[in-house]
Amino acid sequence: MENFDQIFILLAQAEGISFNFDILESGLLNITALVAILIYAGREFLSPSLEARKNEINSSVEDAQERRDEAFLNWAIAETQLDQVSVLISEITDQTIPIKKSLLNTAAAQSKKDLTVRFGRALALFRSKEQQIFLEVKQQIISLVLKRTAARAQQTFAKKESASNLINDAIDKLEKNLL
Repeated sequence: MENFDQIFILLAQAEGISFNFDILESGLLNITALVAILIYAGREFLSPSLEARKNEINSSVEDAQERRDEAFLNWAIAETQLDQVSVLISEITDQTIPIKKSLLNTAAAQSKKDLTVRFGRALALFRSKEQQIFLEVKQQIISLVLKRTAARAQQTFAKKESASNLINDAIDKLEKNLL
């Protein structure tokens, strides 16, 4: 920082900044000669490497253009395939709706048929059980009526033997008719 300040102090004390037009003193001639020698001598050395670099860059640019063109081609192909897939999807969707409806109708018809068969079986079982219960109740009622009738008849005709035979015959006839 101190050196930086000293530069400004020296500039302030001097007459200011000016160009030195003395070519020999400024070294401009030396610099120009050095650049000319470098260009002349370096041309043989730098030309092949610059040419190789130029060819490499051109090759890279051409490869990049080819890749770009290939990418555009692939993109166009992919776009057409996407359109085709979209058409196929819409066709499949259109075809699946009737198939789904048909399958649902078939399943509903089969379920209805199964339920009808099950209901018919249940109804038949119910009627069978109802008939069986009805017969059992009928048998119990007949048995009770016969027992009560026999008990009353024995109370009424307990001493008479012929009355007892008559009652037994009537009971036997009733049993045959009811069964």
